Amino acid sequence: MDLTNWKILQLLQLNARLSNAEIGRKVGLSSPAVAERIKKMEDLGIIEGYTTKVSYSKTGYQLKAIITLRAFMGRLKPFLSKIPEFSEVLNCYRITGNENIIMEVVLEDQVHLQGFIDRLITYGEAKTHIILSHVVENNPILNRKD
Repeated sequence: MDLTNWKILQLLQLNARLSNAEIGRKVGLSSPAVAERIKKMEDLGIIEGYTTKVSYSKTGYQLKAIITLRAFMGRLKPFLSKIPEFSEVLNCYRITGNENIIMEVVLEDQVHLQGFIDRLITYGEAKTHIILSHVVENNPILNRKD
């Protein structure tokens, strides 16, 4: 990863819809050179994919929460196999510490939250934290060597 690749990567993290020509103007390369560098970063797994950011509130979800789960003895593996079926879960991480799992979820309302927690408590002790606002969201990964 040279400095130019880092610049390209930063631009794509801020706006993945930028054209190769526009990126090229910003980093001093031709459009084909940018395309080649992007393709190489994709092939190396540096760029893992592209996504669309969606407003949870405008799609009918009024609550966004962070939920931690401390799994009961023998219930972590069953939970890990079941969690992909939970449509409310945006992100789920297995973590160290007192809890085993941390999830970011979206829910329609408090009744939906209650039902979701009822499903979780068969696997362990859940703690819910309602998100009030984003302070930092999807900050780009930067080259810390500059």
